[in-house]
Amino acid sequence: MVTSTSNAPFSPVPVSQARQFLEPGPVLLLTTRHAGNDNVMTLGWHQVLEFSPSLISCVVSRSNHSFEMLRASGQCVLNVPTSDLLDTVVQVGNCSGQEVDKFARFGLERGQADDVDVPVLPQCHARLECRLRDDRAVDRYNLFILEVTRIHARTAPETPEYVHYMGDGEFVLSGQRVSRKPLFKPEMLDFQNAGARYSSSSMSQ
Repeated sequence: MVTSTSNAPFSPVPVSQARQFLEPGPVLLLTTRHAGNDNVMTLGWHQVLEFSPSLISCVVSRSNHSFEMLRASGQCVLNVPTSDLLDTVVQVGNCSGQEVDKFARFGLERGQADDVDVPVLPQCHARLECRLRDDRAVDRYNLFILEVTRIHARTAPETPEYVHYMGDGEFVLSGQRVSRKPLFKPEMLDFQNAGARYSSSSMSQ
């Protein structure tokens, strides 16, 4: 029988604080371009939906300048920053692209994506170029379904330190990576690798 590692008692937690236990993954910097204007916003709500085609969902509040830019252009880049950019990540999220040029204010380099007409952030460890695949949930939930068309990532470090937002201004940094590969059924590993191989081959076309 598996037992808890703590004997501390349970206490109620407001349901609005669910993020403390179910944070969606590393904080991203979403870049967009529309009508000659570029923007970048901090993105904390996203989820991988499928291996192939490679689908990701993300929530962009309609109060954000990036909402209309993404909806109108149908494309974006998900840039994955590391912990050295944490303060910049917070500051980018504290202002609106309608009022300031965030690239200039925060000294962000601006590169060009390959598959989409969107700027990329070379300071980040990885970038996922995306096109809007399904907008049926945008009006109701501000939920965009994106298809990843190309990924570039730095070859080092092997285990980058990403940032994870836990709410209330608190972050967790990616920690030690551990493997339990021997515990997996081979077909489960093959399924994931097959998805990766499919995405890699489709992106090279």
